[in-house]
Amino acid sequence: MSYFQTIYQSDLGHRARAVYMYLKDHADREGKCWPGIKTIAAELGLSRSTVKRALDDLCRAGFLVKESRWRENGGCTSNLYRLS
Repeated sequence: MSYFQTIYQSDLGHRARAVYMYLKDHADREGKCWPGIKTIAAELGLSRSTVKRALDDLCRAGFLVKESRWRENGGCTSNLYRLS
């Protein structure tokens, strides 16, 4: 079954589905990508809080694993997303 069918047969809302397809489109061969929340929101025409909720929904549903990434000076950078 393709990822498209799997995501649409889930109980996820349409915004979480859109965010998942966005991440899938930007992922490398290993299923990893690291776009910023602001970038995702701007490109999908969603608010940052909606994107954050969608990412949380995807993590809870098992479609996504989110890893925090840090700069050498200790500052936060974009998250690393691994698609399942």
